[in-house]
Amino acid sequence: MYCKFYCLKENPFNVTADPNFLFLSRKHKEAFAHLNYGITERKGIIVITGEIGTGKTTLCRAFLNSLPNQVKTSFIINPFFSELQLLKAIVEDFGIKPSANNRLSIVFDLNRFLLKEAEQGNNVVLIIDEAQNLRSKELEQIRLLSNLETEKEKLLQIVLVGQPELSQKLQLYSLRQLKQRIMVSYHIQPLDEDEVPDYIYHRLNVAGCDGRIKFSDKAIKKIYLFSLGTPRLINIICDRALLAGFIKETNFIDEEIIDSCIDELK
Repeated sequence: MYCKFYCLKENPFNVTADPNFLFLSRKHKEAFAHLNYGITERKGIIVITGEIGTGKTTLCRAFLNSLPNQVKTSFIINPFFSELQLLKAIVEDFGIKPSANNRLSIVFDLNRFLLKEAEQGNNVVLIIDEAQNLRSKELEQIRLLSNLETEKEKLLQIVLVGQPELSQKLQLYSLRQLKQRIMVSYHIQPLDEDEVPDYIYHRLNVAGCDGRIKFSDKAIKKIYLFSLGTPRLINIICDRALLAGFIKETNFIDEEIIDSCIDELK
């Protein structure tokens, strides 16, 4: 609604996981580096956690887009599957057509695919988002997939991405073998206060703002206090603020606008 008024090419504060809008905060840079290290060094299982709205999915999509053609990927979102359904979803996303509809055949097909890719010098990565929704049985299935290896290296790099509940689940005694196989882990924290203005203007610039929209220092302070640095909450309040600015026909977002938006959200 307000994009035309502000001469924006798209909405800067959508809550979708658009990798083009990824803001590499200090924490997100570290998470990205952990992902890159784990994949490049073929560490096997990597765990990335973070609270709701901290940008985990956006980071994963951006990371996938950064990978060279020599890395084959499968990206599973919201894995509400049985063990067999999860296996089928994984191999099909790799472009593998299962030879039969049973676990043994699917794992055999996957192993054959992995060996072929390894022979060609390629790496293979599986990313499972919202992994806190996996039950113990599916997580144990993931552990078994991590056993697919040669004498020298892991054939499949597995990234489990989820909310803090994932870390809690991995503490279960029944999953101790899986926990021992986790070689790289990182927890994404919200933005620091000094990163909030950079985040806001980064998204505005990506959307084509070119400096036409300004937030007062006090407005940004209130945005931080409302969101505590959580990117999704920053997006929600800033989206409301731009709408309010459009209604008032102003390019300057002050603390009064933010206060009214916070009252509406409450």
